[in-house]
Amino acid sequence: MLEILYQDDHLVGINKPPGLLVHRSPIAKDAEEFAVQLLRDQLEMHVYPAHRLDRKTSGVLLFALEKDIHRALNLQFAEKTVSKTYYAIVRGFIPDAGTIDYPLKREDGKEQEAVTHFECVAKAELDVPFGKHATSRYSLVKVKPETGRMHQIRKHFAHILHPIIGDRPHGCNKQNKLFKEKWDLMEMMLHAHELTFIHPQSSVPVTIKAGFPDEFRRMMMLMGFEIPSA
Repeated sequence: MLEILYQDDHLVGINKPPGLLVHRSPIAKDAEEFAVQLLRDQLEMHVYPAHRLDRKTSGVLLFALEKDIHRALNLQFAEKTVSKTYYAIVRGFIPDAGTIDYPLKREDGKEQEAVTHFECVAKAELDVPFGKHATSRYSLVKVKPETGRMHQIRKHFAHILHPIIGDRPHGCNKQNKLFKEKWDLMEMMLHAHELTFIHPQSSVPVTIKAGFPDEFRRMMMLMGFEIPSA
């Protein structure tokens, strides 16, 4: 059963677990379960995803229950009036705050504007040698993407040399190997924690929050990070 975070007559918000595709995709032919199908069967009604999350990303995923509501939500996402907050664990000590303004290429090669704002929440230095370094350094980052390009957050943090732990193929293979062998971590440390939008029917602001998955919580505890509640 999918965890339902919010539900009314027009909308449903779930906490998507890592590893679950939103819908069928030709680039993931191995998948047999999809959020759209599972939620449809769970609610026994049609559902329409209002946005996307990567397969490896956990967190808030919003669905409309009616086509006109779906169109209205799509317009909000297109006009960048939806506020999205993610958390990520990245390699290294990242700056206290910043904006990554770096265009990303689509599959057809065309460049698209892509902007990501971030704030460092906490830093950890583990007594684990890595490469030439006697210790390993990591940061917990609060992320607010202004645009919504494919793999935007993952690509942007790789671009500034602070890749997300567990990210394949955009992350650091050596770090991913370390986490797999030392801590048996197979998941990516990127979580869609909060989504705020205007309800298309009532015009009232709605905020949906998703709790962190077990593996993300385990890594935060390992590093001594406080688990964010807001």
